[in-house]
Amino acid sequence: MPDLYQLTYISSVRGNITIEECNAILAKSRINNRRLDVSGVLLFNSKRFLQALEGEEHVIKPLFEKISADPRHAAVVMLNHRAIEARQFGSWAMAFDDGSGKADLRERIGRLLADTDPSTRALFETTATLHRPGQSVAR
Repeated sequence: MPDLYQLTYISSVRGNITIEECNAILAKSRINNRRLDVSGVLLFNSKRFLQALEGEEHVIKPLFEKISADPRHAAVVMLNHRAIEARQFGSWAMAFDDGSGKADLRERIGRLLADTDPSTRALFETTATLHRPGQSVAR
């Protein structure tokens, strides 16, 4: 089994990102993540991105550098990086929350993160509490 690595970061959005732009980002991310064997979770609340990425270290580190250089991100801060024994996010594909209110976001995040370590779960649940309608959560 390859050595697994997890990296969590938060960043601020530079400018505005529309729901259509989020859909485009998610579509491209789905393809790239499958190709690179990357799993994780992304939360976006129109002002900040919070994302955990996991996969092989030689894939995750350059991916984070690419994200950090993306002009849509400002003030990128790595919150955590570490070797992990098993994927906490499985093989999740990207999903999109359109803000329709069909499911309570905090509850949904709790279900998605049920198998993650307590600090990762708390970070994402807290951010989900600050989520506003019309923004996205991806997994």
